[in-house]
Amino acid sequence: MNAARAGRVTIANGIGNGVADDKLVYTYVPEMIRFYLGEEPILRNVDTYRLIDDDERREALTRMRELVWKRVDGSGGKGLVIGPEAGVEELRALRAEVECRPRSWIAQVLVRFSTAPTWTGRALEPRHVDLRPFVVNDGERIWTLPGGLTRVALSEGGLVVNSSQGGGSKDTWVVGGPVGGTARPPVMVKAARAHGPPLQLGPFDSAAQQ
Repeated sequence: MNAARAGRVTIANGIGNGVADDKLVYTYVPEMIRFYLGEEPILRNVDTYRLIDDDERREALTRMRELVWKRVDGSGGKGLVIGPEAGVEELRALRAEVECRPRSWIAQVLVRFSTAPTWTGRALEPRHVDLRPFVVNDGERIWTLPGGLTRVALSEGGLVVNSSQGGGSKDTWVVGGPVGGTARPPVMVKAARAHGPPLQLGPFDSAAQQ
């Protein structure tokens, strides 16, 4: 903290930014954008139930097996319940918890991630992935770096990519040149194997890049 106060380091994530890192707050982000910026959100939120609302909670509880259930203060995939994969007893206990403490939970529509070829130690196999881009704001401009962190669910068919829950990661770079003319050059993605040396993958079509 003293180094930050002295201006000798630059902090990417401001001190205390986790105070508002509440999954229920996520549901209000579109309204925050409209209120503070006077703009419409460019990207839609994942459809999310605010379980503190009686009507939304009743509807969500009728769709328990279709939804993903998350603790509002959870992180790293802890406490996550994926409805389609949950057992009868797990869902029964979840229902009792939600009805008793609705402010502690949200429910979301299940999102099927894209897959990418992943070295599993025996072969290249499809695994679900999500991409976290790196965005820089210097106070005047905002731009996205040509790459990011790709998180991988290493279990076959798994949807949880958090490293604390057994997920892996790939460093991802876009190594194509500048766009010229009417056609984009082929995009190559360099991805690190889950185990072993880097693996060069590509080119991918636009759907795979997402």
